Amino acid sequence: MRSRDQAEAAAPASGARKRLAIITTVWRYLSHAQHMGDRFLVGYPLEGTWRKPPIDVVSLYVDQKPEDDQSEERARSFGFKIYPTIAETLRCGGDKLAVDAVLIIGEHGDYPRNEKGQVLYPRFEFFREAVDVFEADGRAVPIFNDKHLSYSFEKAKTMVELSRKLGFPLLAGSSLPVTWRLPAVDLPFGAVVEDALMVGVGGSDAMDYHALEAMQCVLERRKGGETGVRRVQMIEGDAVWRAADEGRWSRKLLEAALSRSDSLQGLTVEDGRTQNLAEGDEIQRIARNPAAYFIDYADGTKATLLMLNGVLNDYNLAVKVKGRPDILSTQFMLPTPPNVAYSACLMHHASRMFETGRAAYPAERTMLVCGMLDSCLDSKINGHAPLDTPHLAVRYEPPRESLFAQR
Repeated sequence: MRSRDQAEAAAPASGARKRLAIITTVWRYLSHAQHMGDRFLVGYPLEGTWRKPPIDVVSLYVDQKPEDDQSEERARSFGFKIYPTIAETLRCGGDKLAVDAVLIIGEHGDYPRNEKGQVLYPRFEFFREAVDVFEADGRAVPIFNDKHLSYSFEKAKTMVELSRKLGFPLLAGSSLPVTWRLPAVDLPFGAVVEDALMVGVGGSDAMDYHALEAMQCVLERRKGGETGVRRVQMIEGDAVWRAADEGRWSRKLLEAALSRSDSLQGLTVEDGRTQNLAEGDEIQRIARNPAAYFIDYADGTKATLLMLNGVLNDYNLAVKVKGRPDILSTQFMLPTPPNVAYSACLMHHASRMFETGRAAYPAERTMLVCGMLDSCLDSKINGHAPLDTPHLAVRYEPPRESLFAQR
């Protein structure tokens, strides 16, 4: 439990405009830094209005500057300074912490990959340097960390533990949990989940994280709250279809999930003919290196993520709820570039935390999803074997309110 002094130190001062430091890997066109940083520079659409947060970007650290770098132009246009180190960025060149909030964006840029295919973005290292300033200066402020906390569950866990130790609000994760849904439905709080299936698209470690967190933000509302994950497995190729024949995942749920897609490929692209990709072998013909992620929760709930490149271009979830005759299903809507309005949904939650000192949902969700993905990739490189995950016994209380965009 944090002390009263810690709580007061973490909360921004009331009344005055807040001062924001941004720490990022790169700032270029269509990078996460551009999508998110620009929301604080020019504002963003919210429920039919244009919202300009009462927050000023006052300092920036950029780890890499490619030829198409935008950071220098943004600094000139909006009057903030780029500093050579994270410590100087948080102190604005002075001797003490001089900002009210920190936005960490560790996505894009030229970084190595490990044996599991994970890009080694320095999110943890950025966070650790910020916390070093907090500890040295005796004051901590809210941090938003874009997407993963880290590629490593142990590093992600350390980040959450440090936020609790120092008593500052921490918010993290993907845009999918807070974007619009078509239709605008959620799992009834306290419902019993009999089965769940998420279907998505994209490369491993990049887009599968989005899909897993979208699934998690719904399933965490089940009866008993979140108690963690006991086992995972990742399989690929023809084994995905054999697993369906063996009853490991439901073609009925896949049918419901695909029914929410507005980007089905295959014959739909070739001649506009409607089709049911969940039946027959059409889906097997068009799917490119399909992958299935099996998540066995500690309370007995089972869920599957199918990554089906070539089948669709969006993210959809289907859930069989006990006592409900129909399948609950929805699409996590991602408006297209260049505006990618879903990033505005995410930055609205970041902005509210910076203003109020309170995170809308727990960082433990993001930590758990980091662990799910990290362990699934361990399964992949270990012959696609199932892996017990006692380290993922992560408990947290999800928010009762549905926090996705609804207007």
